[in-house]
Amino acid sequence: MKQVDELTVKIFADGADRGSMLEMSRQSFIKGLTTNPSLMRQANVKNYKKFAQELLSEIKDKSISFEVFSDDFDVMEKQALEIASWGDNAYVKIPVTNTKQETCYSMVERLASQGVKLNVTALMTLDQVRRVTESLDPLVPSYISVFAGRIADTGRDPLPVMFNAVEIMKRNPASELIWASTRELYNIFQADQVGCHIITVTNNLINKMHLFGHDLDEFSLETVKMFYGDALAAGYEI
Repeated sequence: MKQVDELTVKIFADGADRGSMLEMSRQSFIKGLTTNPSLMRQANVKNYKKFAQELLSEIKDKSISFEVFSDDFDVMEKQALEIASWGDNAYVKIPVTNTKQETCYSMVERLASQGVKLNVTALMTLDQVRRVTESLDPLVPSYISVFAGRIADTGRDPLPVMFNAVEIMKRNPASELIWASTRELYNIFQADQVGCHIITVTNNLINKMHLFGHDLDEFSLETVKMFYGDALAAGYEI
């Protein structure tokens, strides 16, 4: 099994707790950070702009992706330009459609032509990957986030989708594929195997990375001890 420093895929920390994001940004194996409105709401972030700008003032050497939150493309485009102005390492997350399932491709093309670094997000089909790849500027750095974990939630194998997405995106060398909505640590190795450039990993999963290569007999014993200890602590009787 490869060690973390032997992986080709880059690990991005996904979260919205300011303290945790700053801590993760200091880890050498974390190559970037992402967040979204849902995570920010869960973290009780009240002021979106202040939260983002404070992070960007302290994290300057790694990209951070912040998402627009309008459902209107004209407003979304203005928000994107505003977010992009906050820092050179700020990437703007654009959903692949709005809630009416109207596609973002034209807007992505306009923004990319202005040099905005984009993270087009919530993709789940190869047609979406093709259309977004065609819309991005081949000279402007960008990310395409395919939600492999959510694809797996539907009972489908995400590996063929991710493999083919890598192939499609070769026509745009400035774009990097993100394996998003990671469900388990093994996904990191799967993403690496199919040639994914980046995988987003939540803090709770990152905190389990010490288990990489852990002896399975020892892990089995630790599990038995956990069950035994919890039963004793609960005072169960039969």
